[in-house]
Amino acid sequence: MAQDSKKQDKKANLGLTVTKEENFSEWFTQLIQKSELMDYSPVSGCYILRPRSYFIWETIKEYFDKKIKADGVENCYFPMFIPESLLTKEEEHVEGFAPEVAWVETGGSTKLKERLAIRPTSETIMYDAYSKWIRSHNDLPLRLNQWCNIVRWEFKHCTPFIRLREFLWQEGHTVFATREEAVDEARKIVDFYIDTFKEVLAVPLLTGQKSDKEKFAGADFTYSIEGFMPDGKALQAGTSHYLGQNFAKAFDIKFKDKNEQVTYVHQNSWGISIRSIGAMIMLHSDDKGLVLPPRVAKNQIVIVPLLFKHAKEEVLAAATKLQAELKEMSLRVHLDAREQYSPGYKYNEWELKGTPIRLELGPRDLENKHVMLSRRDDGEKRAVSMADLNTILPLELEQMHERLYNKAKDHLDNSIVKCTSREEIVKAVAEKKIALIPWCGSNDSEIQFKDETGIQSLNAPFNQPDLEAETKCVLTGEKAVRWHRFGKSY
Repeated sequence: MAQDSKKQDKKANLGLTVTKEENFSEWFTQLIQKSELMDYSPVSGCYILRPRSYFIWETIKEYFDKKIKADGVENCYFPMFIPESLLTKEEEHVEGFAPEVAWVETGGSTKLKERLAIRPTSETIMYDAYSKWIRSHNDLPLRLNQWCNIVRWEFKHCTPFIRLREFLWQEGHTVFATREEAVDEARKIVDFYIDTFKEVLAVPLLTGQKSDKEKFAGADFTYSIEGFMPDGKALQAGTSHYLGQNFAKAFDIKFKDKNEQVTYVHQNSWGISIRSIGAMIMLHSDDKGLVLPPRVAKNQIVIVPLLFKHAKEEVLAAATKLQAELKEMSLRVHLDAREQYSPGYKYNEWELKGTPIRLELGPRDLENKHVMLSRRDDGEKRAVSMADLNTILPLELEQMHERLYNKAKDHLDNSIVKCTSREEIVKAVAEKKIALIPWCGSNDSEIQFKDETGIQSLNAPFNQPDLEAETKCVLTGEKAVRWHRFGKSY
């Protein structure tokens, strides 16, 4: 009886107790824990990545790493401790990060001569080395990237995957002889991000240039990629910055050109983090649990054998054979042969964990030489001939990825509303949409509007809609210079 009670308690705690619609924040918090993606650590704001989520990060890393290496970027690693004297070299940069820096002041019981920042970003420590390495135009371009952890001592509300005190990311830091080369790369990296999010995570993005107020501290300008979440908020998923010559002047990074003239270099930095996983979870998952795009699912397929006493050995042997055959096709397959749980319990568990395809195999299925196939994104169940699985399963996984992306893309496209008054902006955002407005680009209007409404600038589309010469800014009445997206944001 005690054992049965434990099973009932576990079953009761397995599923989500709130819906995505009624309490998005609580839904997300329950989801990432119950699906075994992440857990809390003893340090507030620092979280444990469990194997299922780390597999997703490894898949993102593998895909993006291959793209940048093919384009000539090399990987490296710099120390996580940055001397205070380096961090403060570029005034605008340090001012932007100062509130979030965690400091090391002692080593053991010895007070350090100089405080060390725990890496909030790596511009300063990398560019100190660049100033020693770069002397001639022959040393350019220098294009390095590192995969590492970052510490930013956030005092806002920490949210797993979204806003953390320690997180994983990649950061590219590249150096060029000319502005044109640097700007071209900054835009190209955005395209790499678009491709990565689409092909790996099935996540569509809003891309464009940030406002001057929202650009990276120390950059000339910043491009951003923004996901749009079901709760009506944008999520900045990555950035690509043209740093101009600001850091070059602060760190004295110069080179002799082909005419023996000494000049400062032009620089970029760019990065994405595990926030990308948060975007994917929020976008695709539902009230039953995770919905994972097949390319990032640690288990793409789960086989659930129906183990009746009279045919248990026969069914289990067939399920084991099927698992081996599917693994030979390079599919990631798990056989759930646990006898202490009912098939229904297993179905719910694997739905919660987001497994893309479930195959059910029982005595009657063996007789008919088929399996019952259920896909996580649509929930439909149908019989599939065992002889056809080698062609059907790859196709189903591909169709699921495409369906998830197209569904999210349709929602994104239908959530952009052109607005020509303040009232229209507020109404659109209240309806969980993004406002696209003609804007003059002034910092003051952006700050004031956010203070009054909580609505902030996101980015300006690369492909600008036509803007008539006499068009006025919605916020100030001055001449508009571009269309810009505004909305709620994480």
